Amino acid sequence: MASAKVEFDVHMTCEKCVNAISKSIADLKGIQNVDISLERGTVTLETNLPYSVIQERIERTGRQAVLKGFGDGSSAVSMLGGNSGYSVGNLIRGVIRFAETSEGCIVDGTIDGLTPGEHGMHIHQYGDISNGCDNVGEHFNPNNSSHGGPEDDLSKRHVGDLGNVLADATGRAAFRRIDKFLKVPDIIGRSLIITKDPDDFGRGDDPESKINGNSGARVACGIIARSSGLFQNTKKICACDGLTIWDERDRALANNHGTDSLLKSNEKICTLV
Repeated sequence: MASAKVEFDVHMTCEKCVNAISKSIADLKGIQNVDISLERGTVTLETNLPYSVIQERIERTGRQAVLKGFGDGSSAVSMLGGNSGYSVGNLIRGVIRFAETSEGCIVDGTIDGLTPGEHGMHIHQYGDISNGCDNVGEHFNPNNSSHGGPEDDLSKRHVGDLGNVLADATGRAAFRRIDKFLKVPDIIGRSLIITKDPDDFGRGDDPESKINGNSGARVACGIIARSSGLFQNTKKICACDGLTIWDERDRALANNHGTDSLLKSNEKICTLV
């Protein structure tokens, strides 16, 4: 699977911190070109793992970590729930990232608060979430194709058909996949939607199957916004409220109500653009 370059800001104060982080991630298969800089307060590497796996390993050492850059080309992010997105009852929260590579577009995310089982994931035409998920239009479908699955050709799927995500017994879905048709510039300003039910990939017997995969109600959505690639985000203070990234992270922890993918990545749209 394609690798992406990932950059974390990490709260490090001494060489012991560097050694602890190095030891914590040493046994992870799927990472390479690791650079841990005490001077810059960063950890950068290339990986084919979900970024959340690496972030959790770093934070096991007791050091705070914030994802700062993802990919070294076109990249984007969508926030579900919280202050930047929408979810029914504000129970679902998640962060989904997109990064273009020579092998396709990486779709890497973590979503909390889902009911266990499969849920459809789609890109919709519009980024208007002022009325929840009602004004986002239909699936992004520039080729006017019928609905299908992510492995289908464009003649048999919408560009926005991203398949299903699987939530475990705790309600968490963590995933990383490659989509050969997504182009980041084409999806900026649109929206990402999670549905109540699984997508049938257009294989059902009724007309709705060829339109939306019978995937049920829209339970969470977020605008897809441009995000920082590697070494592109030099900010230490959020422009919207003047808080440092560590203050912002602590505030997210204080406000958390049991769904932690948003606070773990500690991101708001203002820190990314």
